[in-house]
Order: sequence, then C-alpha cells, then structure tokens
Amino acid sequence: MKLPKLVKDFWEKFCLANPEVKKDEDYQVWSFGDSDELADELYKLVLEGKKTATASLVWENEDDPTNAPILNGYSIVTDFDGNPKCVIKTTKIETKPFNEVDELFAAKEGEGDLSLRYWREAHLKYFTRKCQELGKQPSEAMLVVCEEFKLLYPKSK
Repeated sequence: MKLPKLVKDFWEKFCLANPEVKKDEDYQVWSFGDSDELADELYKLVLEGKKTATASLVWENEDDPTNAPILNGYSIVTDFDGNPKCVIKTTKIETKPFNEVDELFAAKEGEGDLSLRYWREAHLKYFTRKCQELGKQPSEAMLVVCEEFKLLYPKSK
C-alpha cells in the first residue's frame, strides 16, 4: 500500500521524537468510525487522554485482515479524510461476545457518560451499520474485538 506523503512525514516526526522506534517499523493507518463527525469526535478523545480503547467486529477483521489490531503494533490514527492526528500502540486485545463487554472496557472507550449502557447503545447502532455493509446479522452474541492502546504521539496534555 502506498502511503500519502503527509502520513509518511507524520511517522518520521513520531520516530524523531521516539528514537527507540525505527522508521522502517510496520504501522497501520486508519480512522475511527464511519463518518467525518464520528472520526473527529473519537480521535479528539484520544488526544485528550480520555479514550484508551476501541472496539471492532471480528467480521470486519475477517473481511479485511490488514485492519485487524496487532498486539504491540503501531497505528497512525487519522481524521476521516486521512489526515494524521496521532500515533497509538496497541497494548491489549481480547475477543468476546458483544453482551460480555464490561463496564471497565466501556469506560476506557471514553465515550458519552462512560457507562456500559451508553457503550452498548452507541456500539449496537454502529455495529448494525457495519453488519449491513458486511451482509451479517447483528446480535448480542456477535464477536467484538476489544483493543486497548496507549497514546504515544503527540503526548496528551
């Protein structure tokens, strides 16, 4: 995959600020959500230090394995237009049914009022849209990839 110069330059700045990371290290590039508004809202929560986790459907990762989170892997998170906003490192990955995601993980997602109820409502809407794209049926038992990460660049305020 050919990366835009803007993304490559952002990675190089990150590597200069973090000399323990080599410029030729592999990294993923992606945005949160499925709209401009959602992508902006979520990357800003990361930059504020409020969002340290995210969730995706196993089906999404089966459909495109290059997007599956990688333990200890680096990601450049972009806005919906592909402009780089931050670098994160995946620190934990767990797969579990939607209805087994717990309050602690929901709070780490940093969204809404941080409650499990909010998380379930918001994510069921989002995952239902994703299921429609993938030709799948959403359910309480659908498998969710729960990813935790650390913001590396820029440092949170």
